[in-house]
Amino acid sequence: MSDNKPPRKPAETLFDAGHVPITEEMDSAKRNLPPFAPVAVALVIVAIAVAIVMYVFRAKPVAQGGIDAVYFSQPETMPNAMVLLNVTLRNVGDKTLYVKTITANLKTDQGDNSDDAASASDYDRYFMAYPDLKAAAIQPLVVETKIVPGAEQKGSVLVSFPVNKQQFDARKDLTVTIEAYDQTPITLREPAKAQ
Repeated sequence: MSDNKPPRKPAETLFDAGHVPITEEMDSAKRNLPPFAPVAVALVIVAIAVAIVMYVFRAKPVAQGGIDAVYFSQPETMPNAMVLLNVTLRNVGDKTLYVKTITANLKTDQGDNSDDAASASDYDRYFMAYPDLKAAAIQPLVVETKIVPGAEQKGSVLVSFPVNKQQFDARKDLTVTIEAYDQTPITLREPAKAQ
């Protein structure tokens, strides 16, 4: 016995591809968008996770300190002023701090001036030319100074700026920037001057 059934016809579509009703293509937002509540809950969870990650991996200070004293000298025979800055640097991080570079920046009405700190081996030579600074100097803060966590280092930083006493006294800002190996730069500021 053979089955001689007629071949099946393909299922008929309600409309053809060239004539799609607009109501089917661009239906309401309720039908095309996910429910609001689960999306809102997911966004809140993601925001909380991002906040936790940002808090855990936030930048932590590696050091604190400031400029303790500032001394200016400019004998009549010298073209530039020499400035002695006594500074304090405290390691508040959890890693040993190694000083890489020390620079000072002076901001006046005439503009910004920057200078690298003099080498400790040159201090005696500078003190011969600027003798009034010698009495105020303490041990120089030098490159490659090692400061263990929780320790404090005091030292002098000797720099030169092309300004006179009047310009220096009217300064807008004076900072010492200490760059440490594998750390963010540390900026030390002098206390605000009384007006």
